[in-house]
Amino acid sequence: MSVDPAQSKPAVIVVSSLVARGGVGLRATAFALERLGFPVWQVPTIFLPWHTGHSPSTKIVPSDDLFTAAIADLAGSPHLAEVGAVVSGYIGDAAQAAAIEALVTAVKKVNPKAIYVCDPVIGDAEGLYVAEATATTIRDHLLPLADAATPNRFELAWLTGMDTDTPTKALAAARALGPARTFVTSAPALMRGQIALMLAGPDGAFVAEHPLLDGPSSGPGDLVSGLVTAALLSGASSEGVLKHAAAGTFEVIAVSAKAKADEMMLVAAQDRFVHPMAHIQVRRMVEGAAAAR
Repeated sequence: MSVDPAQSKPAVIVVSSLVARGGVGLRATAFALERLGFPVWQVPTIFLPWHTGHSPSTKIVPSDDLFTAAIADLAGSPHLAEVGAVVSGYIGDAAQAAAIEALVTAVKKVNPKAIYVCDPVIGDAEGLYVAEATATTIRDHLLPLADAATPNRFELAWLTGMDTDTPTKALAAARALGPARTFVTSAPALMRGQIALMLAGPDGAFVAEHPLLDGPSSGPGDLVSGLVTAALLSGASSEGVLKHAAAGTFEVIAVSAKAKADEMMLVAAQDRFVHPMAHIQVRRMVEGAAAAR
């Protein structure tokens, strides 16, 4: 499946972190959507010179009052009918969730067909890297609004309190999370040396596996959320959404790994996620009583 960037597309509001250098947060999600032909309204929740996985970095978080006021301006915009989706990623403070919730509600009031994709960026294998209050707010207030979510498997485990160390357990947790579609990044794969992108959706569960590469570890989840949103807005099937997101992300990581880059090379690899060529097999997962046999 390939997303045609030439067609007229609805706008997408992306609310996430902004770095001066790097391929994470808005840099990844917004760039992918724009390259695929979707106008993006960018809302930074925090500004950093670079993400802190490299080294300590000064954080600038807008005051709660200013952030809420800016979001309220967007929610009251006469152009809100242009918006077909809202995507939220990293948030800089728990209080920002209430403003994002109000924005999603306003967009859906104007355009009932609009979708909300929540990327609950709260941590990784090393634990939470946001305040627990922020993680709890995302779980209790943003995820219940979401039409789709894109947690990594460690975030999924924290958000649900369930184990995610096998495909079957990860799928059960994805079903328990709440949104109609949950895409689990860095999901456990059935094949050794592979990593998976898993989807628990209304028409079944699917998994796409590809080789695990020693490439940039920060940013792939942000890229997935952009690619998933683009494919959903384009009307792709569940298999099509999963295949495009998995193949596009894999190819960007492959290009970056080959260059030994410390960040995803989004500009150099942009054609790879517009028309990904990687052979990614999507398989349907067996659920329920059949899986226990």
